[in-house]
Amino acid sequence: MSIEIKVPPLPESVSDATLVAWHKSVGDGVARDENLVDLETDKVVLEVPAPSAGTLSKIVAEDGATVVAGDVLAILEEGDGGSASDDDGDKSAETSEEDDSDAKAEQEDEEQSSEKAEAVKESREETKGPVKTSPAVRHLLEEHDLDATMIPGSGKDGRVTKADVMSFLKSEGGSEVTSGEESEVGEVVTAGPMREEKRVPMTRLRARIAERLVEAQHTAAMLTTFNEVDLTEVMALRKRYRDEFEKKHGVRLGYMSFFAKATVDALKQFPVVNASVEDNDIVYHNYYDLGIAVSSDRGLLVPVVRDVDQMSFAEFEKALGELAQKAQDGTISMDDLTGGTFTITNGGIFGSMMSTPILNQPQSAILGMHSIQQRPMVVDGEIVVRPMMYLAVTYDHRIIDGKEAVQFLVSIKEQLEDPSRLLLQL
Repeated sequence: MSIEIKVPPLPESVSDATLVAWHKSVGDGVARDENLVDLETDKVVLEVPAPSAGTLSKIVAEDGATVVAGDVLAILEEGDGGSASDDDGDKSAETSEEDDSDAKAEQEDEEQSSEKAEAVKESREETKGPVKTSPAVRHLLEEHDLDATMIPGSGKDGRVTKADVMSFLKSEGGSEVTSGEESEVGEVVTAGPMREEKRVPMTRLRARIAERLVEAQHTAAMLTTFNEVDLTEVMALRKRYRDEFEKKHGVRLGYMSFFAKATVDALKQFPVVNASVEDNDIVYHNYYDLGIAVSSDRGLLVPVVRDVDQMSFAEFEKALGELAQKAQDGTISMDDLTGGTFTITNGGIFGSMMSTPILNQPQSAILGMHSIQQRPMVVDGEIVVRPMMYLAVTYDHRIIDGKEAVQFLVSIKEQLEDPSRLLLQL
């Protein structure tokens, strides 16, 4: 029986999706619930599983196609997964001979490539010694498990460039080769010796991020206020109980849980910072769902940890760890990314000293964490070295006054500099 493989219902507010890649080809056998194809929406990648075991008989929508819910993607012939039809069985003898011929040709090509590479390697060893490469080239070589001595270098003094590695990979039969910096290879324009330009279309996620950032700039009256926090006490507390905490709860005690708990207490003191703007209304939320910005291979994602005010430190760390892993694996759902009331972003993990984060609309504020730096500070009239971090709160000045924003940030600072306040909810 033939089964139509259709685009599943898309998340709310998502009108269409892009077909990223088929994992099966026509004639391939598939098992029940095996992923057939990936569909990319504005924020997440959806997997389309096989509803039954069988053989993929026809692909209707090709890679790169834009599809909507209910569109037919392919036709599946239900039956024993991977079993061929009687007609295919009749052809097995003649295709076997073709396969043998193809195999011999591939073996000859491999032998020729191997001889060519060996010749280049010997020439290198005799004339130039060890091959010098840049960090970017070394990363590309490691990614594709290559030896630099196998690749003819066109750079100065025979240096192997990224272009040399890409050309080598393509010559070896790689149909899709990436430089490790982009997920897709676009049009390459040669602008002169060793000067190239590459045009790569934005992914749907990147395009959506750009759209939302520009929308926030044009819609909200954004203003940023800064402060600094001395993390001496937090670091000492974390160091003192880190091993015991991990042993008991099975999860690491990170800095983010301290910031999350301090943020929730500050939001309770200043409810408008936890509010959102809808048309001409201010919507106050009596719950605390924190969006925590995480970096993934597909770009910046903001999964939401819900009801943080009801969580212990361990529960928060576990929930955040699970969401971060889903973001890295590409299995995060639209529900995981929607509904937050406030966002925290940590540019410090990349070395950022100070920044002005952009609102995650319709939220009215966002907290920016930054790099911890040992700096001289005056404490009780003496100069001492303390671990300091700059904090930034960007807020929507349409509904949040400067006084509230500043006091909100001061509340976070006070709780982090004296963590006992977190326990006493002061």
